[in-house]
Amino acid sequence: MHIKAGDTVRVMTGDDRGATAKVVSVDHKSGKTIVEGVNRVYKHMRRSQRNLQGGRLSKEMPIQLSNVLLVCPSCGKPCRTGARLTKQEAKERFCRKCGNGIGEIAPPPDKKAAKK
Repeated sequence: MHIKAGDTVRVMTGDDRGATAKVVSVDHKSGKTIVEGVNRVYKHMRRSQRNLQGGRLSKEMPIQLSNVLLVCPSCGKPCRTGARLTKQEAKERFCRKCGNGIGEIAPPPDKKAAKK
């Protein structure tokens, strides 16, 4: 899964199809993500000491990672991503449309640790 918190994504399916927004959090175990302003639901809250007013609170619910595509920062289009090694042997994400790197996934391996 090549989507991280803070990435800009486009929603491809559902009621909010076509919306472009920022990722708030990603749960890789369940394969879901929370996107800012997407898949909003109302939670009805009773009056209490903690919530004095009560009423309806609007909150974002998770959506499947398969329903969003990362928006490439260089070409500005939603694209699939891949992983490749850089010249320093660090792993990075890249846009499959334009080929530009998006960000580092893993740092390069330590050469001294590999010899021991």
